[in-house]
Amino acid sequence: MSRNLNIAFLMDPLETLDLKGDTTFALALEAQRRKHHISFFKPEDLIFSNNDVLANICELELSESNNLYEFKYHDTFIKQLSKYDVIMMRQDPPFNMAYISATHILEKLSNSTLIVNNPFEVRNSPEKIFVTNFSHLMPKTLISRNIDAIKDFRKQYKDIIIKPLYGNGGQGIFHILPEDENLNSILEMFFSQNKEPLMIQEYLKDVRNGDKRIILLNGEAVGAINRVPKSGESRSNMHVGGKPEKTELTERDKFICKEISHSLIKKGLYFVGIDIIGDYITEINVTSPTGIREIKNLDSIAIEEMFWDFIEKKLEV
Repeated sequence: MSRNLNIAFLMDPLETLDLKGDTTFALALEAQRRKHHISFFKPEDLIFSNNDVLANICELELSESNNLYEFKYHDTFIKQLSKYDVIMMRQDPPFNMAYISATHILEKLSNSTLIVNNPFEVRNSPEKIFVTNFSHLMPKTLISRNIDAIKDFRKQYKDIIIKPLYGNGGQGIFHILPEDENLNSILEMFFSQNKEPLMIQEYLKDVRNGDKRIILLNGEAVGAINRVPKSGESRSNMHVGGKPEKTELTERDKFICKEISHSLIKKGLYFVGIDIIGDYITEINVTSPTGIREIKNLDSIAIEEMFWDFIEKKLEV
């Protein structure tokens, strides 16, 4: 390495994160180990002024020792983001107008700064919609807020899952059994909250065996974990108690990764997490994919090292 990079992380406040299992913290810590300069700013710190993109940004100091994870914020300054080599867009969903606004502003830096992931394509690739570009790899799926269409879908597939289209972390997901009488009430609840359509999918019984999270770096699968739902729960997300387990990629998993790889590389979506249940892909996470800590703990694969190797090579550092 011939020079140190200036790296800015757009992310949620560190004090709100579980640092022991947080992917962004792991990526930032590895960058610091390599003597790169790391800084931090929140979405609300972003500034557009007279064609300049700035942020109220502070330098960051991280430490990890004996399972103790700490951070220290240093002085805060307003700085031009074009002076940075890399901006890591690691703000957690929801994918709302604040998030979309940030992508529009950061997109103006595309000629001066490497932004991971490409903000233009992040904006155009919400996890549950982008995956429909590969509908041949998905379970049977409906996206709509038309009640008759939803009821017809349920009549055809009986056992269904209902999800908010822009939700995350397993929040707001309902498993509706054929005999369940709560469908109308659940739809009323969703429709009273916003004007967005819902995603309805055929329930996959294979979820009881786990929901596989695969991390792709520049279109290549570099690690995976299986997230198994706890007893009495249909959701396998670790946010709601899913248990990470060691896993291996099946031939079907490899086929799915190969099918989507070209599109990810072409769009500049370099760091991506996909979710697979049985033989079907359910989401392509491009906003703030997680799981590298769990993969390292279970498989000793240091994806954070592979990530910065890729970035340094891309920038010819």
